Amino acid sequence: MKRVARVQRGADPHWVGDGFPVRTYFSYDQGPSISPFLLLDYAAPARFEPAPAPRGVGPHPHRGFETVTIVYDGEVEHRDSAGGGGRIGPGDVQWMTAASGIVHEEMHGRDFTRRGGTLEMVQLWVNLPARDKMSPPRYQDLLDARIPRVPLAGDAGTVRVIAGEFLGAAGPARTFTPIELLDVQVHAGRSAQLAVPAGHTAIVLVRRGAVQIGGRDVRATELAFLDRDGEVLQLTAAATDAQLLVLAGEPIPESVVGYGPFVMNTKAEIGQAIADFESGKMGRLP
Repeated sequence: MKRVARVQRGADPHWVGDGFPVRTYFSYDQGPSISPFLLLDYAAPARFEPAPAPRGVGPHPHRGFETVTIVYDGEVEHRDSAGGGGRIGPGDVQWMTAASGIVHEEMHGRDFTRRGGTLEMVQLWVNLPARDKMSPPRYQDLLDARIPRVPLAGDAGTVRVIAGEFLGAAGPARTFTPIELLDVQVHAGRSAQLAVPAGHTAIVLVRRGAVQIGGRDVRATELAFLDRDGEVLQLTAAATDAQLLVLAGEPIPESVVGYGPFVMNTKAEIGQAIADFESGKMGRLP
């Protein structure tokens, strides 16, 4: 049975561009303890009034990893220098592999901008092994209708399988290393068990409600880092339904050197990434 190693709240909210008020829970300076993950930002529900132009984050580069954006409420529109792009709404996910380098922008969707509303989303950065850091970029649009929902035993809740596998249902995301990304709802007072491979990094973000994990209480907007021993994650919801994001992945036993939007294995590779971006080799948005 997996136990909680530590629980933490996100840092004070800060703005990413003018469209995403987020709390950062961890970043790549924490090194091997979070591998293969690099960063987790949570934009808790925030109300936006109608606006004449989309808010968001303008063109910026990435190299060496993937960004995963999950929208729970609102609408996000993406386009990039490799030709990828799409608009995602509640329940949808975009999985962008920056790899050798990409320039992209993330903005509120046009309809959402016009009418206003509540935005809630998570963005996760996932590292790539050295052998794949210079592979071609790609973009995966994982719409809610494609993401399988699996009922938990005893009518305890449901699991949306974004990546990896749960009870025979495979998530639609294509990943470079073994990763499980599960959107979990546990009904009030019910318990559920999830299989997580031993040795994998495992982290739980509680979005709503509260749960008990291995005898430890984890409340809304708290993040639980689990130990790597054991293969079963047991969750018990408190007096209200709990909504969680469970991420687990096989650690990548390589050095992590990051600088802003670039994450590589050496300082020299970071220098090359900066030079390639400045010279236009990562492409430009039309």
